[in-house]
Amino acid sequence: MNYEKELSPEIREKMKKNLVYVGIFSIVMFFAGLTSAYIVMMGDSFWLKYPMPTGFWLSTASIALSSLTFILAINAIKKGSQSGLKLFMSSTVVFGLLFVYFQFKGYNQLIEKGINPVNNHILVTDGRYGDYFEVRYKGNLIQVDGNKYLIKGREMTESEFQDYQKFMKQFEKVKQNKPIKMMSLNPDFELVFQSEPVLIKNRELYKNDSTKLDYVDEIRLNFMAFHARDKRGDFFVRGEFGKDFHLFFKGKELQYKTRNLYHNGKILEPYLQIKAMETADTASSFLYIISFLHILHVAIALIYLIRLTIGSFSGRFTASENLSLRVGGIFWHFLGLLWAYLLLFLIFIH
Repeated sequence: MNYEKELSPEIREKMKKNLVYVGIFSIVMFFAGLTSAYIVMMGDSFWLKYPMPTGFWLSTASIALSSLTFILAINAIKKGSQSGLKLFMSSTVVFGLLFVYFQFKGYNQLIEKGINPVNNHILVTDGRYGDYFEVRYKGNLIQVDGNKYLIKGREMTESEFQDYQKFMKQFEKVKQNKPIKMMSLNPDFELVFQSEPVLIKNRELYKNDSTKLDYVDEIRLNFMAFHARDKRGDFFVRGEFGKDFHLFFKGKELQYKTRNLYHNGKILEPYLQIKAMETADTASSFLYIISFLHILHVAIALIYLIRLTIGSFSGRFTASENLSLRVGGIFWHFLGLLWAYLLLFLIFIH
């Protein structure tokens, strides 16, 4: 004998809703813990801030539309419209899938800006241009300002920078027991090590007439080549400092000039400059973790949503028998509201 069938419809509805409310409460507490940890970590660290990618906005529109079509589906079956139920439940699944698609689209947009899920540093440290190596282009020393590569005070053209990338590409492979060799002898470019031109003998690199580059120096050159490949200057995130992204310390916005960090016109203390160089981009790691965990909850809910949609096509639901739809709707609307909260949190706090 089925115990659940013996219960009155009112009791069954209350039991199912209570189970959903318990699940919702658990998820709320889980994400409250994550966002609290975010705020605590931000309080005493260098914190990178930037606009949310357009993919996140499109995913927000998708999940909002999915909630709307879910409401319309329930209203349709309450009126006995099977065709309306099928149409709106199918639309809900489509919009739910679009939410996931646009979330990953947003991730790709972040990665294109140099904001990766792995724990990169905020500032470039290893292989930072100018610390050990520099490059002359047609006799003029290339300079770096933020993420801009300059020649005689002007930003390099796209063509010039592409030529620089081609020149640096030959340093992307380093082996400990095999010295780097110049495979491309471009007369427009000259490699400089600690203000002195690097000598080329049999395509190998020398500090002076008799001393080859050390393996450690080759590693530094190797990193500098990767930064050129990825269009990185002093920051891992691409774009212009103060415009495309901002850097904060203990809630106070910093400025960047002459390759140093400033606050209120005063250069940061040396130990803070070093701390900034060593600080990982925790803000971006949190962004990926928080949003991806939400996607996992949406993905699980989508599986249940697909089952409900299949049930709507098999005639499972009627005007009087639609409890599973209504309970599923409660949880789905909650996930939409949760994403709205997380997005607002990331916008105003991040």
